[in-house]
Amino acid sequence: MSSQTYKGIYLDHAATTQLSEAVEEVMQPYFQEKFGNASTMYQYGEEAKEAIDHAREQIAASLSAKKSEIYFTSGGSESDNWAVKGIAGALKARGRHIITSKIEHHAVLNSCEYLERLGYQVTYLEVDKDGMISLEELEQAIRQDTTLITIMFGNNEVGTIEPVMEIGRIAREHGILFHTDAVQAYAQIPISVRQYPVDLLSASAHKFHGPKGVGFLYVREGVPLPSFIHGGSQEQGKRAGTENVPGIVGMGKAAELAMHGMRQRIRRETMLRNYLMEKVTHEIPQTRINGHRTRRLPGNVSMSFAGIDGATLLILLDEEGICASGGSACNTGESRISYVIEALGVPKEYAAGTVRMTLGKDTTRQEIDAAVDSLKRNIALLRGV
Repeated sequence: MSSQTYKGIYLDHAATTQLSEAVEEVMQPYFQEKFGNASTMYQYGEEAKEAIDHAREQIAASLSAKKSEIYFTSGGSESDNWAVKGIAGALKARGRHIITSKIEHHAVLNSCEYLERLGYQVTYLEVDKDGMISLEELEQAIRQDTTLITIMFGNNEVGTIEPVMEIGRIAREHGILFHTDAVQAYAQIPISVRQYPVDLLSASAHKFHGPKGVGFLYVREGVPLPSFIHGGSQEQGKRAGTENVPGIVGMGKAAELAMHGMRQRIRRETMLRNYLMEKVTHEIPQTRINGHRTRRLPGNVSMSFAGIDGATLLILLDEEGICASGGSACNTGESRISYVIEALGVPKEYAAGTVRMTLGKDTTRQEIDAAVDSLKRNIALLRGV
């Protein structure tokens, strides 16, 4: 695997992760010798179908779900769109009200805005300074015509983990379906759909060392989700199109690998995350950490530095081989302050200087030390100190 061509320090694992060598190895045969279409009856097709079934088993096992509850998609954005628009359409006779939060990924927010143009009503919950929704405000927002609550599991920009268990219980008590965008949380922390009362859950392979362009949507048995792409009978007749066999096989393997040693990896990443937060706040003046201090994803650190431009800082970091981001990779290049940072109420003098560093399974303490040294040097330069 030609993985060592770039020698930089990669601290943007929330944007994407490097494809695992073991994942690449299991994918490879399905590009050439095992190239069959899973919908055909002969040996090549049977091989492809068996590989897809095995991957579905791997994903289902990772969530304590049933095989029949896993639907393969092109990624997190499609899964979110399918869940939000699909449930809204399926239950429109019962009601046209949806509850979400102001800090969801654009795949959810833009889907909600699309539905608003069709006459649906959406309540966008505020979050506190840590990025947490209020369960009391959620309860107050529920109406007779509410059909769906969609709240992300862990925030992509600031790492805050929402009270998913409690949200799910509230949804169940009121007979409302609950979707969670778990793109950042799945394979990073343990998630069991037998433990968490969620009805739909989105995930994307490239966030956990799988290939790009493939993801899945978990749909609890009995949830009335209509077809999203019409055509053939793939994915139990709900998502037409010839399956991305190499991608699906790779995602299944990546999920299996992520489950092994997860708790040990969480402890290690959490320790390094806390080390990074403490080092930055102690060594760089006028620094604030965004998101909840403890209820956050293991490797996510969002920092805001007063009196600087975050985009300029990212360029300077890149010149020194440090890969970081300003927030969501989907919005990199936009100079405006992130809507997530605004929702948390970060003061303007800090908000413009926001940088996100997200750690991975191979991140070292030495890399963090080098990254902080680069931050100190370049922030001092930008502040004219």
